[in-house]
Amino acid sequence: MNTTQVITENTAFFEYLAQWHKGLRTLDLASAMRSPGTTAVFVEDMVGGFCRSGNLASPRVCALVDPIIQLMKRADALGVDSFVLLQDTHMPDAPEFEAWPPHCVVGTPESETLEELRALPFSRKYFVVQKNALNPAVETNLDGWLRDHPDLMDMIVVGDCTDLCVYQMAMHLRIRANALNLQGRRVIVPANGVQTYDLGVQQAQTVGVLPHPGDFFHLLFLYHMTLCGIDVVKEMV
Repeated sequence: MNTTQVITENTAFFEYLAQWHKGLRTLDLASAMRSPGTTAVFVEDMVGGFCRSGNLASPRVCALVDPIIQLMKRADALGVDSFVLLQDTHMPDAPEFEAWPPHCVVGTPESETLEELRALPFSRKYFVVQKNALNPAVETNLDGWLRDHPDLMDMIVVGDCTDLCVYQMAMHLRIRANALNLQGRRVIVPANGVQTYDLGVQQAQTVGVLPHPGDFFHLLFLYHMTLCGIDVVKEMV
């Protein structure tokens, strides 16, 4: 494979990708959901270790706090009772630390729900899924919760990171619905409610890790989720 040629020959696609993102629509939550009882909000990794402190804390991710809280408040006001918080809660010797620096270790502030989410008056509704890996359903209680809520129709996914845990979460919901032949299920990802970290080439080379252009991966994985049947929108109001 000639990688230079791949880049050159796909210029038209990158231009299309930018226009596709620009054309994402705004979705009205009240009119979009079939009913409050069949709607759930899945909040991915809004914990201290990705926002406020630790090796993977990112201001890009921390900027999600306000739009996510506003969406959660709107959902609660409309009668939604299902809020699932999926959170990295790693063992101290987690194999994942071979790929990323240690983060969100169990028992540390990094693994705790952000204070802003804990302070919401409907926090008693939260169902917390602790996970030791990117995928939220491997060796966790997520699928058990989903089995206990068979009537879910509209599943909204927000949080971080777009190309990592958010992608795994949204894809699990979509693939599970497909595999079980569950008709009419919709997985929704508002682009303003998800984000990923940024690590430029020069900085990555300085510290000896792989670069991670945040805007590129954010855009590419939003598009890829759309390809897989996930409803990516600009925002939900």
